[in-house]
Amino acid sequence: MELKICHMYPDVLNLYGDGGNIISLSRRLRWRGIGAEITKLPIGSSASLADFDLVFIGGGQDFEQQVLLEDLHRGKDREIRAAIADGLPFLTICGGYQMLGHYYETYDGKRCDFIGALDLYTKGSQRRMIGNYAFRCGEEAGGSVVVGFENHSGKTWLGRGVQPLGRVLAGFGNNGEDGTEGVHYKNVFGSYSHGPMLPKNPAFCDRLLSVALERKYGRCELEPLDDAAEIAAHDEMCARLGV
Repeated sequence: MELKICHMYPDVLNLYGDGGNIISLSRRLRWRGIGAEITKLPIGSSASLADFDLVFIGGGQDFEQQVLLEDLHRGKDREIRAAIADGLPFLTICGGYQMLGHYYETYDGKRCDFIGALDLYTKGSQRRMIGNYAFRCGEEAGGSVVVGFENHSGKTWLGRGVQPLGRVLAGFGNNGEDGTEGVHYKNVFGSYSHGPMLPKNPAFCDRLLSVALERKYGRCELEPLDDAAEIAAHDEMCARLGV
């Protein structure tokens, strides 16, 4: 067995070690004897997303998101929408998550239209939502408690067509108001969790891998790994946050 993983825009969307998510995905596959082929897709490059089993998009600053729009609107936007509709698994973080929505409107009213792949939008605020945080995933996303680091001034609001990835236990999440964090739609998982997200959240990482493997091969049960170090890091942060 093998998963082909696409890392979109690693040249500009890689805040706070987001690229470490790719390392976590590939290592947890290879430790189980499952192949992992990683393809980087920077600005200006092209590849059919239909050739991949999992897509990762990291986070970036507002300026970097604007730089990407021209590249996205050359056809990648249509391809991403088609891939999501077809059930291709995505993990998207912060700016990569926001870009799947309809638009980002800055605090002073400037609007940046995104690709409209998911029913959500983001509005800038004067308040910066920053710090370690935790949330519990919904049952359809595995139900695990995820710990991470958030740093965003944009407030994301979900439409009726999507569900939150989870509910905030400590911190801000999507907007600091409605208690939601991230988005879950079909096989798309979006979150504000930097850190990187996956190394200290092995249960969620395995959930993502299971979704990709089951889509490609049918039912697939992952062998357990020795996650003592990962769980210790996860539980220490939970203790600090009081969750």
